[in-house]
Amino acid sequence: MRAAQIFQLLIISFLLALSASTVVRADPATEIARITTATGEHDFHVEIADTPKVRARGLMFRKSMPENYGMLFDFGAERPVSMWMKNTYIPLDMVFIGRNGRVVGVAADTEPLSERIITSPEPAYAVLELNAGAARRISLAPGDRVRHRMFGP
Repeated sequence: MRAAQIFQLLIISFLLALSASTVVRADPATEIARITTATGEHDFHVEIADTPKVRARGLMFRKSMPENYGMLFDFGAERPVSMWMKNTYIPLDMVFIGRNGRVVGVAADTEPLSERIITSPEPAYAVLELNAGAARRISLAPGDRVRHRMFGP
């Protein structure tokens, strides 16, 4: 093999290694959350926010989210929950959920980039953030059920 060919192979190998180390997953690992409403069962692919760091960042800085995707925030105990939309570009529906998986409140069509505090109407164990309009589309209302491992069987 000539020196020029070896050099080309080394450059290609280097570039492939560099690109592999800087690839960012376009679709983070998701789980299914199934919501049962008056209109039936609706599955959403959800990212889990279960650490303080991930909960603090949430969906901030994202420019879009696929339909039927969301983020499920696990707070580990029922308590009053407050959220905001600072640095969040996507309009969202916030679904407040009790420990038993029952919806305790819905904040629909939240305003992107707003620092207005959005508070759960009752203590919540989790919050599911969906694209704005999703709650209306599936007729989501307090009392509806969210099934996910976080809420038990």
